[in-house]
Amino acid sequence: MTARPLPLAGFRILAAEQYGAGPYGTMFLAQLGAEVIKIEPPKGGDSARQSGPYYLGPDDSLFFQTFNLNKRSLTLDTRSEAGRAVLHRLVRTADAVTNNARGDLPARLGLDYNTLGAVNPAIVCVHASAYGRTGPRASWPGYDYLMQAEAGFMAMTGAPDDPPTRFGLSMVDFITGTMLATATLAGLIEARATGTGRDFDLSLLDAALHQTSYPALWYLNEGFETGRAPRSAHPSVTPSQAFRTADGWIFVMAQLPKFWALLADAIGVAHLKDDPRFATVAARLENREALTVILDGVFLQHATAHWEQRLGGVVPVAPVYGLAQAIDNPRIADMIDTVAHPDKPGGMRVLANPIRIDGERLPNRAAPKLGSDSDALLAEAGFDPQEIAALRAGGVI
Repeated sequence: MTARPLPLAGFRILAAEQYGAGPYGTMFLAQLGAEVIKIEPPKGGDSARQSGPYYLGPDDSLFFQTFNLNKRSLTLDTRSEAGRAVLHRLVRTADAVTNNARGDLPARLGLDYNTLGAVNPAIVCVHASAYGRTGPRASWPGYDYLMQAEAGFMAMTGAPDDPPTRFGLSMVDFITGTMLATATLAGLIEARATGTGRDFDLSLLDAALHQTSYPALWYLNEGFETGRAPRSAHPSVTPSQAFRTADGWIFVMAQLPKFWALLADAIGVAHLKDDPRFATVAARLENREALTVILDGVFLQHATAHWEQRLGGVVPVAPVYGLAQAIDNPRIADMIDTVAHPDKPGGMRVLANPIRIDGERLPNRAAPKLGSDSDALLAEAGFDPQEIAALRAGGVI
């Protein structure tokens, strides 16, 4: 990186967070330069630390590292009176407090603006729960896969005859975390301008429903319910789907009429452009099955690499890779970073942040050991060694 500070340098964010969605969002803030202080229970910490199957010593795992790069760790029992007193000392020096607790817990734990605004009027409080902090399901626990089920994702994913199918990854957690980061940034901008913070709320279910996007508007306005299509095809455009090759699969997206014409020319089936079954967008959609059979016959003549080389840069196209192929792809080598880790000789390989600043990747460091910053943070807040020792003896930290 250049000598200029990172964009969020100088912001302090307290994150009372667990597992996936909340930590994913605050990691973006930490990678952009904010000081993110991860507040964890003294016994065991974030449950992600115990999430296997790959561990890095006590209270640490590769799963935990995935969501917590660049943070500091403070162990603190926020349910105790002494713990809340410590929290309030820290809130006076902080800009935001985030959490992804169950909806009924932030108010009970004193993590909302009603409580913390009395300590620091400029504090921004961001809450990401499963079902929101109000309503009949506020006290319900919830996870990503449940939201994929209820928001319609599973009904729209997979082949037509498959059982309900979830995404291969926890995409609802990731988008909710991204929205948490966005809400936090909005709150920070407002609080810097006005001197007053407030509560920001989002839920996994709301975030999932928001991602139903244009199929939702099709249904809301036209009553059309998007279902599944063979080959992971686009619901209204073809050819925009996976095709078999001699050694695997390739995904082609002729989203615009010009790409259909370019594709037909490039693979030697220019005559199909004038075939009434395929001459228009509507006709191609109506005759998708017949077109798939014809194009499979063409693509099966050569390997995926041949077609990628022939079509790349001409028609939107990509090879269908397994995870190992995707990660080992030399084209994305700069998306892999190596950071020092005390229990990983030679360093730990991690994913780089997708954001670039001045053309460069953001810096990374390993996620913290449980409570590794507790003493330093408390000393910075004005606690003397005797007070810190007493807090530890009492199980508060």
